[in-house]
Amino acid sequence: MEILFTEQFEQAYSKLTKAEKRSVRKALALLGDNPRHPGLRIKKMEGSKDIWEARLSKGLRMTFGMTGETIMMRNVGEHDKVLKRP
Repeated sequence: MEILFTEQFEQAYSKLTKAEKRSVRKALALLGDNPRHPGLRIKKMEGSKDIWEARLSKGLRMTFGMTGETIMMRNVGEHDKVLKRP
Protein backbone atom coordinates (compact mmCIF):
# COMPACT_ATOMS: atom_id res chain seq x y z
CA MET A 1 0.00 0.00 0.00
CA GLU A 2 1.16 3.51 -0.81
CA ILE A 3 0.57 6.07 1.96
CA LEU A 4 0.27 9.75 1.04
CA PHE A 5 -0.22 12.71 3.36
CA THR A 6 -2.34 15.84 3.10
CA GLU A 7 -0.92 19.15 4.23
CA GLN A 8 -3.48 19.12 7.05
CA PHE A 9 -2.11 15.78 8.30
CA GLU A 10 1.50 16.98 8.14
CA GLN A 11 0.69 20.17 10.06
CA ALA A 12 -1.24 18.28 12.73
CA TYR A 13 1.53 15.66 13.02
CA SER A 14 4.15 18.37 13.59
CA LYS A 15 2.23 19.55 16.68
CA LEU A 16 2.15 16.13 18.37
CA THR A 17 4.37 15.11 21.27
CA LYS A 18 7.26 12.68 20.71
CA ALA A 19 5.24 9.84 22.23
CA GLU A 20 2.23 10.62 20.03
CA LYS A 21 4.44 10.76 16.93
CA ARG A 22 5.83 7.34 17.85
CA SER A 23 2.27 5.99 18.07
CA VAL A 24 1.45 7.49 14.66
CA ARG A 25 4.54 5.97 13.04
CA LYS A 26 3.68 2.56 14.49
CA ALA A 27 0.08 2.85 13.28
CA LEU A 28 1.20 3.92 9.80
CA ALA A 29 3.43 0.85 9.57
CA LEU A 30 0.51 -1.39 10.57
CA LEU A 31 -1.81 0.40 8.16
CA GLY A 32 0.64 0.01 5.28
CA ASP A 33 1.03 -3.72 5.95
CA ASN A 34 -2.61 -4.50 6.68
CA PRO A 35 -5.32 -1.79 6.52
CA ARG A 36 -7.63 -4.08 8.52
CA HIS A 37 -5.19 -4.70 11.38
CA PRO A 38 -7.31 -5.18 14.54
CA GLY A 39 -4.91 -3.10 16.64
CA LEU A 40 -5.95 0.04 14.76
CA ARG A 41 -9.66 -0.41 15.50
CA ILE A 42 -10.54 1.07 12.13
CA LYS A 43 -14.11 2.12 11.44
CA LYS A 44 -15.90 4.21 8.88
CA MET A 45 -16.71 7.70 10.12
CA GLU A 46 -20.39 8.36 10.68
CA GLY A 47 -21.94 10.46 7.94
CA SER A 48 -19.14 9.76 5.47
CA LYS A 49 -18.89 7.10 2.82
CA ASP A 50 -15.16 7.29 2.21
CA ILE A 51 -13.42 8.58 5.35
CA TRP A 52 -12.08 6.10 7.88
CA GLU A 53 -10.92 6.60 11.47
CA ALA A 54 -8.17 4.69 13.30
CA ARG A 55 -7.82 4.72 17.07
CA LEU A 56 -4.21 5.10 18.18
CA SER A 57 -4.89 5.55 21.90
CA LYS A 58 -7.75 6.58 24.16
CA GLY A 59 -7.59 10.17 22.95
CA LEU A 60 -5.56 10.03 19.72
CA ARG A 61 -7.18 9.46 16.30
CA MET A 62 -6.18 9.66 12.67
CA THR A 63 -8.41 9.83 9.62
CA PHE A 64 -7.76 8.64 6.09
CA GLY A 65 -9.31 7.65 2.79
CA MET A 66 -8.55 4.54 0.72
CA THR A 67 -8.61 4.26 -3.06
CA GLY A 68 -7.29 1.06 -4.57
CA GLU A 69 -3.74 0.59 -3.28
CA THR A 70 -3.43 4.17 -2.00
CA ILE A 71 -4.14 5.47 1.49
CA MET A 72 -4.48 9.25 1.85
CA MET A 73 -3.86 10.36 5.43
CA ARG A 74 -6.17 13.28 6.21
CA ASN A 75 -5.78 14.33 9.87
CA VAL A 76 -4.30 13.21 13.19
CA GLY A 77 -4.61 14.41 16.76
CA GLU A 78 -6.97 14.75 19.69
CA HIS A 79 -10.17 12.74 19.25
CA ASP A 80 -12.71 15.59 19.25
CA LYS A 81 -10.65 17.94 17.08
CA VAL A 82 -9.92 15.30 14.45
CA LEU A 83 -13.51 14.14 14.22
CA LYS A 84 -14.74 17.72 13.75
CA ARG A 85 -12.30 18.21 10.86
CA PRO A 86 -11.60 14.77 9.39
